[in-house]
Amino acid sequence: MAEIKDPENTIILTLKDGEVVIELLSAVAPKHAERMKVLARAKAYDNVAFHRVIEGFMAQTGDVANGNMEKDFNLRRAGTGGSDLPDLPAEFSKLPHDRGTLGAARSSNPHSANSQFFINFGDNHFLNGQYTVYGRVISGMEHVDKITRGEPPANPDRMITVRVAADVA
Repeated sequence: MAEIKDPENTIILTLKDGEVVIELLSAVAPKHAERMKVLARAKAYDNVAFHRVIEGFMAQTGDVANGNMEKDFNLRRAGTGGSDLPDLPAEFSKLPHDRGTLGAARSSNPHSANSQFFINFGDNHFLNGQYTVYGRVISGMEHVDKITRGEPPANPDRMITVRVAADVA
């Protein structure tokens, strides 16, 4: 596991294959980083499916309204919801959407990000300046690479737990 320099701004995401350590970029996108910590502390991300996983592009998850439902009917709705918290304003920066970065998923409205996010499998610079970058994987990207593909996957992988490192004993 990577050295954690700032436990309050580090997320530990447990997947079926192991832990993924994510450094939140709170200086770049403070509202998005704070939202992820609030939802992690509420355990809202636990058991939420990766509902859109595109080879060579990204793995999307975080639909806390629909993504932790079991089986097909409800999973088809995954990706349409957020949390009961208000949407976030865009926090665009000059940071590129490189492999391992976290981007805020949203609708066509740039100020509609809420709880959903994606992890880039590769450098997706066509997203630069259009989606908020608010974190980066600092260890465990090999586990992200093993997430089951599909839109939605027939048997989606899930975030088992999502915790703020400062809260983990």
